[in-house]
Amino acid sequence: SPPTRPSPTRSSPTRPPATQPHVIAVDLDGTLLRSDHTVSPRTVAALALAIRCGARVVAVTARPPRFVQTLAATAGLTGVAVCGNGATDLDLDTGEVRITGPLPTAVARRAAAASTAADPTMAFAVETGHLALIGPGYRHVAARDSDRVAVPTVADLWSAGPQLVKLLAWSPAPVTDARLAQLRTLLPEVTVTWSGGNGMLEINAAGVSKAGALARLCRQWGVHPASVTAFGDMPNDLPMLRWAGTAVAMANAHADVLACAHQVTASNNDDGVALTLEAAFTPEPAQQHIR
Repeated sequence: SPPTRPSPTRSSPTRPPATQPHVIAVDLDGTLLRSDHTVSPRTVAALALAIRCGARVVAVTARPPRFVQTLAATAGLTGVAVCGNGATDLDLDTGEVRITGPLPTAVARRAAAASTAADPTMAFAVETGHLALIGPGYRHVAARDSDRVAVPTVADLWSAGPQLVKLLAWSPAPVTDARLAQLRTLLPEVTVTWSGGNGMLEINAAGVSKAGALARLCRQWGVHPASVTAFGDMPNDLPMLRWAGTAVAMANAHADVLACAHQVTASNNDDGVALTLEAAFTPEPAQQHIR
C-alpha cells in the first residue's frame, strides 16, 4: 500500500521544487497531450530542457505500445515507456514490447462473466500488446487504431492466447464511484480502473499499476521516489501520483487527482506540463523573470 503522504498543497505552476527531479513520469491523454492528441511545441521544448539537464522522461500511459511509439517520437522521447497501465514496457529505441504484468486469459474470462452478471449491457475488448480484439457491442474503439480485429462473439476474445495485457469493459452507463466500487468488490482477482472515456473501464492483472511499473524502473536506475515528479489527470494515475515524491495534477484533472496532488498546474491545453518543467529546470536568474 502507498505510504502516508502529507496533505496536498496547491502551488503556482511556475513554483520550482526544492531540487530538480531525476525522473519525470508523465501520463499522455489529458496530461501531456492536448485535446487534439498533439504535443505542443512549447511542451516539446520543455521536455528537451529537462532531458538536457539530466532527467529521464518516462511516458506512463494506459495506451498500447503501437500508439506510444509515434507519440514519443513527436515529443522527442527515447528510452522506455510504460504502457497498458503498467502491464507493458516499450523500448522506444528498438520498438521491443515486453509484457511485465500479464493478465491470464482465464482470469479475464472470469472477470468478463462476473461483470456481465452485474451489468448485462457490458461489452468487451482485449488488448494483447500488439493488437486489440473487439467484441460485439463494444463501442469505445479508437478510429485511428488500425491494429484491431472485430470478433463475432465474446468467446472469440479468448483466442489470443494464454495471457493478455488487459481487458476493456464498456457499457452505456457512465462510470461512477459506486460502479467502480461494485466491480472492484466483484472482481478481487484483478485491478479495475478508469482513465477516461464514457462508460469504459480497464481491467489488469491484480497488482498491476502505473506505480508498480514506475517503481520497478526507478529501482533499476537507483532513483528514490523522492526524486520523481509525476503528472496525471485521471484515477488510473492515482497510484503513481501517491508513490512519486512530487505529484502534479493538471487543472483539468478528476477531483480525486486534484485532492491527491502536491501541486496543480495549468490544463493539458494550456501547457501545464511545460510550465512546471520550465520552472524546475530553468537556471535561477532566469526564474526571476517568470510571471
